[in-house]
Amino acid sequence: MTADLPELAEGNFYYQALGDGRFRSTIHAQGAWNVHEQHMAPASGLMADSLERHQPRTDMRMARLSFEILGLIPGGKFHIETTTLRPGRTIELLQAELVAGGRTAIRATAWRLVTSDTSEVAAVEDTVIPGPDECKPYDGASVWPGGYIRSLEMRVAEGHRPGAGKVWLRTDHPLTDREDSGGLARLMGLVDTANGIAARVPPGADSYAFPNLDLQIHMYRRPEGEWLGLDNAVSFGGDGIGLTSTVLHDLQGPFGRAEQILTVRRT
Repeated sequence: MTADLPELAEGNFYYQALGDGRFRSTIHAQGAWNVHEQHMAPASGLMADSLERHQPRTDMRMARLSFEILGLIPGGKFHIETTTLRPGRTIELLQAELVAGGRTAIRATAWRLVTSDTSEVAAVEDTVIPGPDECKPYDGASVWPGGYIRSLEMRVAEGHRPGAGKVWLRTDHPLTDREDSGGLARLMGLVDTANGIAARVPPGADSYAFPNLDLQIHMYRRPEGEWLGLDNAVSFGGDGIGLTSTVLHDLQGPFGRAEQILTVRRT
């Protein structure tokens, strides 16, 4: 695809906050498939941040984030519109839309649930992966182009192969130049990277493209810290559709899961 390059903000952050829900992306938010687009990862982190700020309640937390990617996400200026779809005493449904050039590029919904003490019955079946200190440095930019991938520190566990792998990510760049986003939003801004950490086939010419059309995140625990761990598996069907499935970790262990449906196309 070809398009005019957008006018980007400059700085060691992903987005410049322009006020009233308006933002401008930097080179660090640049996508991997096209030079003029944003990567879904930081865009979804910014939308998670907007959802957290929307009519906040201390007795609730977001338990599911669902992102529908409605088309290419242009770099440059855009705005985010956030609303409450379903208010409630114990359960609420929120929505955010990223609008660029008069078109909604991403629509996100978030179920926000009231919290209570269930520590007596708390249990997790997901397997813990080796921590980042037990893993080796990994150069994701040797596989993928784009400013977003270059912004990451990555570590890879033994056994990494095409189609499956265990990778840790973190970034030194704040979501915005305000540097006031919460830890959840920062971690959510890394999750979409899962679709590229153990690609079944190399991206690029004479291969296949496999962009995801959505990102579904379910969290049975609120994550903390700056490291995001991805225990990842990629499946391709025989009819042009694939799925990336990931167990999400912080340094305390697993906290949820992510799924991404893929359109698999020969390049």
